[in-house]
Amino acid sequence: MGAATAPSGPASESDRTGPGRAHWLRVAREAADDLATDAVSREQAGKPPFDEVSRLREAGLLTLLVPAELGGGGADWRTAYAVVREIAAADGAIGQLIGCHYFLSWSAGFFTEPALAARFERRSAAEDWCWGGGFARQEPPLTLNTASRGYGLDGRQSYATGVQVADRLAVRAVRADTGEPLAVLVDPAHHGVRIEGDADTFGQRLAAGGSVEFDAVPIAADDILGSLSADEDDLSPLAALTAPVGRLLSVQLLLGMAEGVLAEAREYSRAGNSPCHPAWPLGSPQDPQVLTAYGELTVLARSASALTEQALEAVHSGLARGEDLTYEEYADTSVLVAMAEAAASRAAQESTTRALDIIGSRSASSRLGFDRFWRNARTHTLYEPVSHRLRDVGDYFLNGAHPPFVLPV
Repeated sequence: MGAATAPSGPASESDRTGPGRAHWLRVAREAADDLATDAVSREQAGKPPFDEVSRLREAGLLTLLVPAELGGGGADWRTAYAVVREIAAADGAIGQLIGCHYFLSWSAGFFTEPALAARFERRSAAEDWCWGGGFARQEPPLTLNTASRGYGLDGRQSYATGVQVADRLAVRAVRADTGEPLAVLVDPAHHGVRIEGDADTFGQRLAAGGSVEFDAVPIAADDILGSLSADEDDLSPLAALTAPVGRLLSVQLLLGMAEGVLAEAREYSRAGNSPCHPAWPLGSPQDPQVLTAYGELTVLARSASALTEQALEAVHSGLARGEDLTYEEYADTSVLVAMAEAAASRAAQESTTRALDIIGSRSASSRLGFDRFWRNARTHTLYEPVSHRLRDVGDYFLNGAHPPFVLPV
């Protein structure tokens, strides 16, 4: 099975018939405010986020990227990124959950044939599917075996986001007869699918992550979305762009966490004159050490945000160019996203760590929940380390080497 022809790119804003960007940003802020009201207690309880997904579903955010003519929100990636960032500022785990959902559900329309993609998207919108899983390489891989009717899926997906609450799983599997990697859609209600939650993680507890066992799970031919081959003979520059599109979600997630912890710490510091909320170290928002710390963290976050905006513009331009996109343009975009990833990772880790110092010993209180920002950011950066991204940036700068095609989830 060869790679499916990638779509020509997103429709222009003038062609969209869904609600505008301002509408979706307002909806995202309202959803984020709702999630923020009980973020600490929900995170500490660590239950699978069925209720949180229901909130997103009721707000219409799960169908955001589905074209309006297919029953969705008709929004573009610029809007989806802003939604993820807004949600992540309130709850990093739910930001990861919806970001993974956006990437996987959008990929169904990118890897497969247009008619089949439209059918998936229409049904996903009509039934408000939440997507979970991931296309990242793992060893040993899932195996797709030829069966009497279609295929059978076997193996274990060691960790994937959203699987505990997903209506559909999108996973990477290798054909046993050819070795070709394929994107496969699975109904988790099928016999032979067994999901185990990862309840022992110290962060991102509400991202519904877990491991999935597949035991001869029936897969119809129409459930195979398309090829994930990284061979440039099969992979067009536009198809390769799916990797930086997905990684930019990680960037928005990290920026949301950084901005979220700074916003909460600022509110706490402003209330520092209250005997119940003594701010570190002198209980005054005019203290030089407090001001310097906030200044440094604000510069970090704003610098990462500016670099992210450049990366977003490059991704948006690449999608709009469609099949006219060149490999060199893809490489430029991929490297720019890698730089944004590195900057956002540093901003998130610095902000979530040093915010605890700004608050002082009171930040150790589980009731306040400041520690959740650090735990969420650190967990995400363990699963998505940026050291290899920096290597790719250096190799491109020094040797002109194109970054490898590596899907983020």
